[in-house]
Amino acid sequence: MKEDYCVAIADFIADELEPERGILGDTARVVALDAKREEDLIGQIEDVDAIVLYHAISITRATIERLTRCKVIVRGGVGYDNVDWRAAREHGIPVAIVPDYGSEEVADTAIAMTLALTRGIHLQNSRLRSGPGVWDYTNAVPLTRLRGSVFGVVGLGRIGSAAALRAKALGMDVVFYDPYKPDGYDRTLGIRRVETLEELLAQSMVVSIHCPHTEETREMINGSAIAQMPKGSYLVNTARGAIVDTDAIPEALASGQLAGAGIDVLPQEPPAEDDPLVVAWRDPKHAAHERLILNPHCAFYSEEGLLDIRTKSTETCRRAIVGEALRNVVN
Repeated sequence: MKEDYCVAIADFIADELEPERGILGDTARVVALDAKREEDLIGQIEDVDAIVLYHAISITRATIERLTRCKVIVRGGVGYDNVDWRAAREHGIPVAIVPDYGSEEVADTAIAMTLALTRGIHLQNSRLRSGPGVWDYTNAVPLTRLRGSVFGVVGLGRIGSAAALRAKALGMDVVFYDPYKPDGYDRTLGIRRVETLEELLAQSMVVSIHCPHTEETREMINGSAIAQMPKGSYLVNTARGAIVDTDAIPEALASGQLAGAGIDVLPQEPPAEDDPLVVAWRDPKHAAHERLILNPHCAFYSEEGLLDIRTKSTETCRRAIVGEALRNVVN
């Protein structure tokens, strides 16, 4: 039966596929297409029975309409903004996600960025390395105590909740904004709820983004939103790049409105060489050079987390092929 069914790993994974082959066994063969853009899938994906899509490319209606026997598209991750789930639904193809991988890693990264920024660790390292700093704490003056300061969580899902609990353990006053979360989570987690984003922005020393990317959240954190934050506050984004208008960050850092920013995700990955955020980050004369942390969409990663996402994605494909009920279907 293995030759009758095929699972395609569309992007990102291009090794020997041992986890995937171990799970599929004789159920299906598995191929890694290692696509860098959607057009690379043409002629390779039309007759597969299941697709695993990570985050290097998108799958649009154009690809979905060419699929002849696909039983499931698995987005290997939590967000699913890079697959046209509506078109998939029209063609009877379930889109499933993997919501329970990497939550710890992403939350840990958000807190790590928070600590590196708010404790002056990144700033001190940058200034001493580049030369103008003196061997003294005054490179990073002023810093304020974390205990009692406000950590604002935008989006209280699995990762947002994990980040909230970690910030709470640091003694921070955690507040969250999530209009889709039922009442009671604030009491369960021992944190505070606000009714508007503006209310969260106005009081947060750190704003940490943990919501999905939708039309509603696209560039939700823009120059106007940053201006509502306290002067000298911090922005951390480990969710989706397009939620933040990153063009607004260099000026906010230069003016001191933001004392620092930690960005793991960008609207375009990898970014263009002339991306204003990247240009400022690489410029030794710009405040972003010392006050901005950029990572290449890696907050999800640990060896354990990567194995989790691969095995859970493949297990969903196996379920679809053998006719078992699917979990975590979003469309």
